[in-house]
Formats: sequence, structure tokens, C-alpha cells
Amino acid sequence: MRRTRSAAEPRIENIASAPHWSGGRESHVFTSLQFSRGASKHHGGWFQNRGASRISQELFGSISTADGSALVKIGNTTVICGIKAELTTPPSDAPNKGYIVPNVDLPPLCSSRFRPGPPGEQAQAASQFIADVIESSHLINIEELCIEKAKLCWVLYCDIMCLDYDGNLLDACIVVLLAALKNAQLPEVAINKETDLAEVDIQKKRPLKINRHPVGSSFAVFDDSIIIVDPTAEEESLSTALLTVVTDEEDRLCAVHKPGGTSLSGEKLQHCINRAITRNKEISKLLDKVTESMKTTK
Repeated sequence: MRRTRSAAEPRIENIASAPHWSGGRESHVFTSLQFSRGASKHHGGWFQNRGASRISQELFGSISTADGSALVKIGNTTVICGIKAELTTPPSDAPNKGYIVPNVDLPPLCSSRFRPGPPGEQAQAASQFIADVIESSHLINIEELCIEKAKLCWVLYCDIMCLDYDGNLLDACIVVLLAALKNAQLPEVAINKETDLAEVDIQKKRPLKINRHPVGSSFAVFDDSIIIVDPTAEEESLSTALLTVVTDEEDRLCAVHKPGGTSLSGEKLQHCINRAITRNKEISKLLDKVTESMKTTK
């Protein structure tokens, strides 16, 4: 059953007048993270309050056989990410770098709109967008994935699968990828000088160094005057344009994705960027809480 909105959940903005923003649906850890909700005025607009939260470790380490994994739920949209690390030869044009290969899968189990077979257009576009975000945000220094120049490096296969689709796919994919990378650990590897073969010590593992924390914020535009933050699948289908803005923790713009639709003025785009910066702080704070809770339970 899809969630219905109450009168206490203003999520629509009429930009022709004063901006009215709302935080939209809650981002939570599987079924165990709950927010106390309400609305409050802030700088002339409506923002959704996020109150005390109860966080479960189920956000991280959802797949025991993966080198890193996470599960994230935003509203009714649920995505899971598993990271598998493999050893390979560095690319010839970048002998001192490794690889990060993201892939987004939208199986029929997540929504009746998807069919079995090769990846559809939306899945391919999402995979390419995630790859662009990884590169533009400098999420990870891929030179650190190189073990020995021109000989050996790590390739990280980041498989993202949607378990339940209800819109706002890109935001969920970015958050679950970031969470999975924070959970990932790689074993120590050295090349034996005598045999020239790689020796892996699975008893000694190290976490990945995350340089940036990009977070996406999606918007549905209606008739160039109304914008909804964190839209559902139904709202996306009724909108005249979609926009996703990605920022990092230092308020820097990493990516803007607008696949066609009606035009958006510079002023309205700046409103969306400002809201994306606020949302980044909210999501980053949530991830930090989960990371700290994992450390205290170990």
C-alpha cells in the first residue's frame, strides 16, 4: 500500500510566489529507522522536520558474501548495493589507476513497469549517471586502488538492485552506493618478487578512503511553477520535467541531471541547488550516526 500524504506534509512549492519546500519522504534504515515528523517555518518556506531517529545496523553489511554492502529505503523505494572487489590489470592509458564499475538493475520484481531481459533505457541511464557522479565528485581516489603500476589493481563492481520502485531512483542509488563503499574493506595484497604473483592476506583488511560524500536531491517540475521535492513514481509520471542535483559536504555542485522536459529558469535552478545542499547535510548526518553506531557495537 502506498503512503498517502496528510495535511501536515506540505511538499509542494509555488515558485511564482514565496518558496515552500518540504523534506519529502523519510530516508531510513530498512524498517528500523523511524522519524518523528512535523512541519516548521524556515526562511519563509516549509521544511519537513526530522526528529529523533532510531537507527539499525541493517543499513550496512546487508550482504555477507560481498566486500561491502548496504540497503537504503527512501519512502517506498528500496535499493540494495553489493560491492565485489577483484584483481585485474590497470588500463593501458592509466597504468596507475584502478576501476569502479557501477551497474543499476531494475528487475520486474521492483515494479510492473519493468520487463525481463537486457537493461532498459532507465537502468542504463541510471548506471551512466552514477558513473559520472563517481568521477565528477572524486568520491574515491582511484589511484589508491592501484597495487603496482601497470601490473595489478583493484576493480570494484558496484551492483545496485532496486527491490521496490516508487520514484526517486537516483537519490536512493547515490546514498546506497556511498553507504556500501563506507562499509567495504579490501584485503592486503602484495606481489611476490620471486614468483611475480599476487599474494592476498584476507586476515588483514582495510576500509576504503572516502574523499567526498555526494548526495542527490531529485525534483519534479509541474508547469514551470510548482516543484515537488523527492517525488514518487506517480508524481514523476505526471510532471513536465525532472531534475536531480548532486552536491557534496562542502556545498560544491557535483552534477546536474535534467533529462529533457520543460525549461527551468536560473532562479528556480538555484532554489533547487540550495535545497540540495540542505538535504546533503541531513543525509550525511544520518550516515555518520549509523557509522558511529556500528563502531560502538563492534
